Amino acid sequence: MPRRTILTDRQRDALFALPVDEPTLLNHYVLSDADLDHIRLRRRPQNRLGFALQLCAFRYPGRLLQPHELIPDAMLAFVGAQIGLTGDDLLGYGAREATRYQHSTALQRIYGYRPFEGRSRREMTAWLETAAEQARTNDQLAVALVSELRSRKIIVPGSSTVERLCADALVAAERRIAARIAGRLDIGGRTRLLNLLDDTVDQRVTRFVWLRQFEPGANSADINRLLDRHDILREIDLGSDILDGVPPHRVARLRRQGERYYADGLRDLPEVRRLAILAVCAIEWRAMIADAVIETHDRIVGKLYRAAERRRDELLHERRGAIGEVLKSFAEVGTAIVAAREDDADLVAAVEASGGWGIFENLVSRAVDLTRHVEADPLDFVTDGYARFRRYVPRMLDTLSFRGGRAAAPLMEAIEVLRGLNRKADGRVPPDAPVAFARPKWRKRISPGGSLDRQVWETAILFELRNALRSGDLWLAESRRYREVEAALVPAAAVPTVARLAVPLDADTWLRERKTALARRLESVGRAAQQGLLPGGAIENGRLRVDRLEKSVPDSAEELVLRLYGAMPLARITDVLLEVDDNIGFTSVFSDLRTGIPCRDRIGLLSVLLADGVNLSLKKMADACDTHTFWELLRIARWQVREETTAQALAMIVEAQGALPMARFWGAGDTASSDGQHFPAGGMGEAMNVVNARYGHEPGLTAYSHVSDQYAPFATQVIPATAHEAPYILDGLLHTDAGQKIKEQYADTGGFTDHLFAVCSILGFRFAPRIRDLPDKRLYAFDPRAAHPALQPLIGGRINVRLIHDNWPDILRLAASMATGAVIPSHILRRLATYPRQNSLAVALREVGRVERSVFMLDWLSDRDLQRRAQMGLNKGEAHHALKRAINFNRRGEIRDRTSEGQQHRIAALNLLAAIVIYWNTWRLGEVVDRMATAGQAPPPDLLTHVSPLGWEHITLTGEYRWPALG
Repeated sequence: MPRRTILTDRQRDALFALPVDEPTLLNHYVLSDADLDHIRLRRRPQNRLGFALQLCAFRYPGRLLQPHELIPDAMLAFVGAQIGLTGDDLLGYGAREATRYQHSTALQRIYGYRPFEGRSRREMTAWLETAAEQARTNDQLAVALVSELRSRKIIVPGSSTVERLCADALVAAERRIAARIAGRLDIGGRTRLLNLLDDTVDQRVTRFVWLRQFEPGANSADINRLLDRHDILREIDLGSDILDGVPPHRVARLRRQGERYYADGLRDLPEVRRLAILAVCAIEWRAMIADAVIETHDRIVGKLYRAAERRRDELLHERRGAIGEVLKSFAEVGTAIVAAREDDADLVAAVEASGGWGIFENLVSRAVDLTRHVEADPLDFVTDGYARFRRYVPRMLDTLSFRGGRAAAPLMEAIEVLRGLNRKADGRVPPDAPVAFARPKWRKRISPGGSLDRQVWETAILFELRNALRSGDLWLAESRRYREVEAALVPAAAVPTVARLAVPLDADTWLRERKTALARRLESVGRAAQQGLLPGGAIENGRLRVDRLEKSVPDSAEELVLRLYGAMPLARITDVLLEVDDNIGFTSVFSDLRTGIPCRDRIGLLSVLLADGVNLSLKKMADACDTHTFWELLRIARWQVREETTAQALAMIVEAQGALPMARFWGAGDTASSDGQHFPAGGMGEAMNVVNARYGHEPGLTAYSHVSDQYAPFATQVIPATAHEAPYILDGLLHTDAGQKIKEQYADTGGFTDHLFAVCSILGFRFAPRIRDLPDKRLYAFDPRAAHPALQPLIGGRINVRLIHDNWPDILRLAASMATGAVIPSHILRRLATYPRQNSLAVALREVGRVERSVFMLDWLSDRDLQRRAQMGLNKGEAHHALKRAINFNRRGEIRDRTSEGQQHRIAALNLLAAIVIYWNTWRLGEVVDRMATAGQAPPPDLLTHVSPLGWEHITLTGEYRWPALG
C-alpha cells in the first residue's frame, strides 16, 4: 500500500523530532531518583546513557529511538549531565541489536509502556473515531493522537503509521457524518435537494449555483431577490434535527465545499456526500439569507431616514432667505415698539408707523409658518419611502417568523395586524389598530387629526422592527445573527469554569474592591489637583485641562533608522515571501478544503496570496508571472485559501516575529492598539458598501486591525464604513492567540463605550483609550458627596449599586459567553448599545463601565507614562496604514470584490502580506544590528525602541513577479 501522507515535512519533524529547547527538556527529561537507580543497573557507560535516552524518548515524543538515529547535542548534554556521562560515551551503544531490544523490554516492564499492537491498537482506533470528527485540521488530529498515546503510555509507532491511521480516521469520520446527515432525509427531501442540481434559472445557471449568489443589498429589489431564494429553500422543508450532533466546524466545512463546487462537480461525488453537502447548504443558506434580508431592511430604513434628514435640511436652506427677512422685519418693528415704550409713547402708533397692523399680522403669520419648518423633524418626511416599503414588506412579514419577549409584545401585535391587512383586498386600518409600540414622536404623527394615518403607522412599525431586531427584543428562530440572546449565552453553571474571567463571582466582593479603588483614586487625584501637581494637566474653574504630550523621540533615532535601512538588502517581494516561508513554513496551513492535505504547490499558493495582498486579480497575476495559468491559480484560491487558513498562517507569522531578538526592543507582545483604515470600494464592490461622509461621497469599507507593541498585525476584519469601532475591539482580542496575551489595549476616541470598559475589565484586559474630548467626560462615584472638593465639578452622578448587584450573574454570563466563543463580542455589544433604557442588563453593564471608566480617567490624569504608552501604541497602529497603502497599490487602492466574503478575504490577505514584510524586516534589521555590534558599533538599546519594521523602500512591490525555478 502506498504511503498516505497528511503532514508536511515541517509538521512531521515537529511531531516526532527529539527536543532541543530548554523548556521542553526541563519539562520531560529531568530524571528522578528512581530513574537513576534503574539507569545505574546498566554496567557499561554507553548502556547507561543509551538506556536513559530511550527512557526520555519514551516520555517525549513517546517513541522508540531508531538504530543509527542522530541524537541532538542539547539532548545528549542535558541527559548525560544528570548521570555524569558525555556524548562520547554513547559510541558503541546498540552495536548489539539485542541490547536495544532488552532495554526497550525493560522500560516497558518497569514503567508500564505498551507497544502499539493488539488491544492498544484497538483502543486508539476507537478513540480516533470520536477525535477525527472533532479535529479541525489533519495535523491537529495527528498531534492529538500522539499526545493521547503518550498519556496512555502506548509507544508511538512510526510516522507513516500515525499518518495512515489519521488519514483513515478522517475519511471514515467524513463518511459517517455524511451518512448521518443523509440518513435523516426522507425521500421527498432527497428528491428536492437533488433537483437543485438539475433545475436551471433563466436557462443560464443551475438553481444550486443561483441560490448561493446572495449578499445584503440596499433596495426593495434586492430584498425580493433574497426572498425568492428563501422561498425555494423553505419549500425544500428539511427538519430542524438534520444537523443534530454534527460539530459546527464540520457543518461550516460542508457549507464551504458547497459554495465552491459547481453542479457538475457535485454530481461526480458519491450520493451520500452530495446529499450531505446539499442539505447543509440548504439549512445554512436559509439562515444566512434571512439575516441578509434583515440587514437589507436595516439599510433601507437607515437610507430613508438619512434622505429625510437631507430633505429637512434642504427645506431649511430654501427658507433661509425668508427666515432672515422675517427676522429683520421683526427686529425693525420690535425696535420701534421698545423705543416707544421707553419714551412712554403710544405703542399702537409705533406699530402703525412701522407699516401698520396688516403688515404686522402678515409678519406673524409668516413667522408661524417658518417656525413650523424650523422645527421640522426628519420623521415628517419618512413616508416618502412608503412606496418602497410596499414593494417588499408584505412578503417579508409573511416569510420570516419573528419572535419576541415581553417588551416586544406591543410591536408583535402591530405586526400581526399589519400582516392581516396585507392579506385583505381593501387593507383599511381599523381605528383601534395598536399604537402602543410607537414612541411619542411617532404617535403624534400616526393620528394627527384623530384618524389613523396608515402610511405613518406602517412606517413606524418598520422603523421599530429594525430597532427591536438590533436590540434583541425581537429575534428570528432560523437566524444566526438575529437569534435570541438568552439562548446564545452560556448557562450560569458554566460561568465558574471560564478561566478568562478576572473578577470575583460574588457581586458584593467586586463592589467592595471597586469602591475602595475608586475612593482611593478620587482622593489622591483630588489632592494632586488642589496642589497643582497633576502631571500634564490641571482643573481650572471647575473644568479639566489636559496638556499635549511632548515629543519623546530623540533626533538621533531618525539617523539610526536611515542607517539601519541603508544596510538592509534589496529584495523583490517574491524573494521575501519565499525566505519567510523557508523560515516559518506558513504555507503548510493552507490545506485542501476537501481532503485537509496541505497545498503541494508552494509557488502557486504564494502567487495567489501575493495577488490578493497587492489587490491584483488572478488573471493579471497569471500574466505577471509565467509560472501558472489563471485556472491553476483559481483552483488553489478556491480550495486552499480561505478565512481560517489565512488566519492560521497569520498566527504563525505573528508568533515567529515575536520570537525574533529584534522584536524585544519594541515590547513584550502584551500591549496592543486597534484602529480602522478606510478603503474606497470601486467597481463591483461599490454596490454593496455605504458612504462615510468623513471620507467623501464615495462608498467604502473599513479594515479594523489590531497591532501589538511588536508591530505584529495579529487580527483584522472588514466592518461597515459608518460603523462605530468599539464593538469590534474584543473580536480581535478574544478570537486570536496573540490577542488573548494582551494585557493593555489602546484605542482612539471612536473605539470606546462604557459597555466596552466593563467587559474588558471583567475579561482581564486593561482598556486605555485616548479620549479626545476627555475634559467633557464626567466621573462617577459610589458616594459623590465624599469625593474630594477639587473633583466635585467633574462628578456626573452616582453609581447604581443595586442595579449592578441584581444583574451581576447575567453580566458574568455575558462576558463568559464572549470568552468561550458562544457569541461574537461585536454582535452582542452592538445589541447592547441599542437596548432600550429600561433594559436592566444593558444599564447595569453601563454602570460597571462607568466605574471602570472613572478609574481609568483618574489613572490617566495622574500617570503621564500611561498617556505616553497609549500614544506610542496608537502611533504604531496608525503607521501600519502607510505600509498597507503601499502594498495595496493596484486598482487605485480600491476594493472591488463584489461579496462581503471576497472583501474580507482581500483585506485578510493584505494584512497577511504586511505581516510577512514586518517579519522579514524584523529579521533582517536584527542581522544588521548584530553586524554593527560585532564591529563594535552596537546601537544604544533606547534608540532601537524607536526603529520600526514598517519600511518598504528596499522591497520591490511592483513590476514582474519572478519566482526561482525551484521555489
